[in-house]
Amino acid sequence: MSDETITGGTNAPAVEGASAIPAEELDRLTDAIVAALKTVYDPEIPADIYELGLIYKVDIADDRTVSIDMTLTAPGCPVAGEMPGWVENAVSAVPGVQSCAVTMVFDPPWDQSRMSDEARVALDMW
Repeated sequence: MSDETITGGTNAPAVEGASAIPAEELDRLTDAIVAALKTVYDPEIPADIYELGLIYKVDIADDRTVSIDMTLTAPGCPVAGEMPGWVENAVSAVPGVQSCAVTMVFDPPWDQSRMSDEARVALDMW
């Protein structure tokens, strides 16, 4: 599955290789996971974490466990301790997902170039 399958953009999170999950089911799971990620917002920024480019990697294992690497706009973000739990809860609620684990990463550091056009519009950053 390529980055374009997820968002069509170059800053899309990485998706790990081939899966034993049937392609149609994997597509459905991927779309539902992206939709779930888009329900999580940074409370200080009026854009969701997916469009902000805070999701670096989504891995759907054959047993339907999901691993996510994500970052924050700044390491000192006041919700740094809470946001991974918000993401885990949102993704774990997707039908077909067995569990979700989120790893916070800071390499590469996040910058505004990772934001989608949708986030740029929401933040008036043109």
